[in-house]
Amino acid sequence: MATFKVWVDPRKQRRDGLWQVYIRVTHNRKIGLIRTDKVVSRAGLSPKMEVIDPVVTLACSKRIVEYADALNRVEAEYWTIHEVMEYLKRGDEEVCFSDYARLHIKRLINNGQERSAKNYKLALQHLERYIGTTKVMFSMLTSSMLNNWIDSLERTARAKEMYPVCVRQVWRAAYRELNDEERGVIRVKFNPWLKVKIPQADTAKKRAITPEACRRFFSAPLPESRFVSPLPELGRDVAMMVLCLGGMNTVDIYNLRKEDYRDGIIHYRRAKTMRSRADGAYMEMRVPPILLPLMEKYRSQDDDPWLFMFHRRHTTSDSFSANVNIGIRRICKSMGIAKEDWYCVYTFRHTWGTVAQNDCGASIAEVAFGMNHSAGHQVTRGYLKLNFEPAWRLNEKVVEMIFFTDRASRRDDQESQERAPFRFRAKHLMRGIVFFRGRALGKVEDIGFNNVQEVIETLVPFIPDDVPPRSMLQFRIENIDKGETAVYERMRGKGC
Repeated sequence: MATFKVWVDPRKQRRDGLWQVYIRVTHNRKIGLIRTDKVVSRAGLSPKMEVIDPVVTLACSKRIVEYADALNRVEAEYWTIHEVMEYLKRGDEEVCFSDYARLHIKRLINNGQERSAKNYKLALQHLERYIGTTKVMFSMLTSSMLNNWIDSLERTARAKEMYPVCVRQVWRAAYRELNDEERGVIRVKFNPWLKVKIPQADTAKKRAITPEACRRFFSAPLPESRFVSPLPELGRDVAMMVLCLGGMNTVDIYNLRKEDYRDGIIHYRRAKTMRSRADGAYMEMRVPPILLPLMEKYRSQDDDPWLFMFHRRHTTSDSFSANVNIGIRRICKSMGIAKEDWYCVYTFRHTWGTVAQNDCGASIAEVAFGMNHSAGHQVTRGYLKLNFEPAWRLNEKVVEMIFFTDRASRRDDQESQERAPFRFRAKHLMRGIVFFRGRALGKVEDIGFNNVQEVIETLVPFIPDDVPPRSMLQFRIENIDKGETAVYERMRGKGC
């Protein structure tokens, strides 16, 4: 058990003639000193240099009682003197969440997770603005406060989920690091997240465009510019790279080094998920012939370690991606596309996957493999020696479909069929059946109908009187001659 004593160092008298007062801690025959805010003069010391000033001894005695009580609450018998000192100095000290969050963000950056660190930084900044201080304490993070903060994010699409998740992750890291339940060291004293519900982000708008729209975009004339290397040209060229490299992300294109491109194949690890997947998100993609001119156009100088010259104009991958998007939007504007429908670089990544599935017959798993998603097989991918040729062949099919055919997208064909009205003529043989709760109530099969409503009116007399008002009935109408079928719903009392 540690012992305490009010103590001064008789050899270290200050220049003003006073002595600094310490609390001396002895534990397992080792000694440590805790500096107090008290000083004494020669009159407050006994001939043996022991503190006798009543004001100082009373204040220090209270402190010693607090220290003894704190150690009584933990099993400190086998602690070192350094552990005891650290516990006594900050055992009850309130912890600053903001300071710990900045430390956590710094660790993410040092670990190569710059993009994640950016999200954490944005979340912390928003929380600090909401509370009104850059010194948010853990004690401020109550369930009520967090719920109110989350409510303030209600109108955002993604931040309402991302920001609270980031803050919660920082809190969990602090709880694991700062608390030692085995020794009774509890600096983060309560868990507010048990009563906090984090909402889900809004479903992202599907950005994919059709092959026809791709052809129009890449064949559109670039807006005039006085610059030698205008942003629209950069946007178009990088969009082409993304689309022709299996939807490769701009950050991965930006980070490519010369040694990553060998024998016509790009070898890379996807920056977004490389640290969270067993296989390190490793991927190989063969460069199709259509990209070879661009590979040469943007190739860096021989003494440059980077594969492309993008680093000469853009200091970070975020800056690079932002400029690419600006260039793409300028092309969209020059094409007369409505502002709300302007493309971005992700449009072409999503388009690759959509065309691969809808128009090239690929399965969801094949699309995921080609786009370097884990496809739910993270552990398996971690120990297999993968053959990436299936992804190369699928990529070539997508490139062929978009750039070397004028074939319309199957998705457009389906959508146009869905939008087309169900028309027929009086000479067509029509069959109509009315259903209620899955039971066929009546059937008619004849010619002479000019429109859907005439068929429905013919079926209405089959509806029995015991069908409750405002109930929904289904009318299935089939054009037997053309092999087309349509289903319509009507409410009892409104149209039938």
